Amino acid sequence: MTLHFAKAADLLIPSLLHGFGVVIQATIFGFLLATVLGMVIAIGRLSSVKVIKGFLYLFLELIRGTPLLVQLVYIYYVVPLLLNLIAGMFGYKTDVQIASLTAGILGLGINYGCYMSEVIRASILSIDSGQTEAALALGFGKYQALFRIVIPQALRSIIPSLGNYLVMMVKDTSLLAYVAVNELLLRTQSFASQTFLTIESYTFLALSYLIISIPLSHLVKYVEERLKNN
Repeated sequence: MTLHFAKAADLLIPSLLHGFGVVIQATIFGFLLATVLGMVIAIGRLSSVKVIKGFLYLFLELIRGTPLLVQLVYIYYVVPLLLNLIAGMFGYKTDVQIASLTAGILGLGINYGCYMSEVIRASILSIDSGQTEAALALGFGKYQALFRIVIPQALRSIIPSLGNYLVMMVKDTSLLAYVAVNELLLRTQSFASQTFLTIESYTFLALSYLIISIPLSHLVKYVEERLKNN
């Protein structure tokens, strides 16, 4: 069997370059959503309201107890059907659809947000309670102390962990192919099925993820070292 890496490179790499843009877009927006959602869940779980804590606990168990791929498929295929069904119950005829990339971003953001919330919550709890007490004694409100004193310190300590989640999310964008997002994996699958250059195609796919993830991993380590030295 003869390998044709040069031929595959000429035909596949331009397509993969376009796929890079999709991966970057999904990662950036997915990570932003995950960070915001993780913060909201972490603060909610620190609330004294039992209903909120109970709801968030069940939500976390639901998300962490199911695979990311299943969640992506559910958001893309099932959620629009449920919304149309609910609207029909109230006499409205709708045709709700979720764009594939939007579904991918939502899935990544929700899944990672749940895992990141535990890191954020643990970091908040690790801050000495004396700082909160001192802030309250100086006239700060409970939430003022939380957002102006506790959370800034907590975020500084979890930046390395969030960086690792970012690298993991880049790799997990490959799952978006299963909800028709035209990213790296889907482009490679289409190319390999048309040209039968299977070895060459998937080798370039693996190299593409390495090109993204290795420099990003080193950047995360660099930031972590800088934070330790400051």
